[in-house]
Amino acid sequence: MKKVLFVAVLLLYVSFANAQLNFGLKAGYNSSLTFANMSSVTNGGYDLNSVQSEVWNNFHAGAFARIGLGNKLYFQPELLYSVQKRNYQVSFQDVANNDVTLDKFANISTVDVPLLVGMKLLDLKVANVRAFAGPKLRFNSGSTFEFQNITGGHFDTSKIVPEMKEAQVGLEIGAGIDILMLALDVRYNMIGDLYTAKVGDVSLQNMPSNTFVISLGWKIF
Repeated sequence: MKKVLFVAVLLLYVSFANAQLNFGLKAGYNSSLTFANMSSVTNGGYDLNSVQSEVWNNFHAGAFARIGLGNKLYFQPELLYSVQKRNYQVSFQDVANNDVTLDKFANISTVDVPLLVGMKLLDLKVANVRAFAGPKLRFNSGSTFEFQNITGGHFDTSKIVPEMKEAQVGLEIGAGIDILMLALDVRYNMIGDLYTAKVGDVSLQNMPSNTFVISLGWKIF
């Protein structure tokens, strides 16, 4: 991870003198939609009501810089604060093969640092279309999860073995469009689960981290 940060800082320093520089603010929506559940869009399981119910619980906000690396290429580092909240009902069997049901509440807070390299596919005077990809650094920022409403069997939460990662490295790919000073992006995160929780060999339904993200940025200058 230190090597990735060093390369990013070096690219930023080398490009600063002669490159075009933009700086801006951005905010967006972290969806719960993955490639695995894409079919839920067509069958109505994930629709506008899903977005409306999640939008205040799944969001990110922060700042970005865009450094031109020639006519078409650019480097875009970002610093984002991201929040995702989920409530799952989990069922499994205890050691006596009795059915146990409990509610799991996950509150995921992270600081994300995407380091993206992009290319302008269509460059007009007032708008352009872009594609981009790059590594994404993720740091835990006070994420928590808890278990409530346990019913059935003979079970206590001390038997749950949690593991919360403090830092991760993943990949982010996407496409976007710029119109004047606005930048709209759609991205897909490819990164491992931030936490795991198990009872013996049984996993208690981890929140998927590989999700689509939509954001809107404003280039201040």
